[in-house]
Formats: sequence, structure tokens, C-alpha cells
Amino acid sequence: MAKGSVYKVIELVGSSTKSWEDAAAKAIETASKSLKDLRIAEVSELDMQIDGGKVISYRARIKVSFKYKK
Repeated sequence: MAKGSVYKVIELVGSSTKSWEDAAAKAIETASKSLKDLRIAEVSELDMQIDGGKVISYRARIKVSFKYKK
């Protein structure tokens, strides 16, 4: 019987006052503290919070996969 791998996919939202890239990176850095074997991250949505006509924060919604262990 051939061996294969199974991966779990979860969705995370990171935020940053700097950029969408920084928001995504923060989400991954935080998740990696409790999740092991992170493999792939896919950005699914980007948005911004606006106050007084100015962007005050960037948000990145990402899907992250990691190896599922029995």
C-alpha cells in the first residue's frame, strides 16, 4: 500500500499598520508558535481599515496548510 500525507487547512487573519505583506507574515509567525510543519500559505483576501479617510491598518486573510499527524 502506498504511503501518502494528509494536510489540514485553516484560515488566519493577520493585521499590520505597515502593509499586507507584514500582516500575512505576522499571522504565519504567530501560528508557527503552536502549529508545526506549516507548508503552504495562500492569500485569500486583502482589506484595509479606514478612519478619517486614512488607512490605519492592513489585513490579510490567509489559508495555511500543515501536516496532519494522527
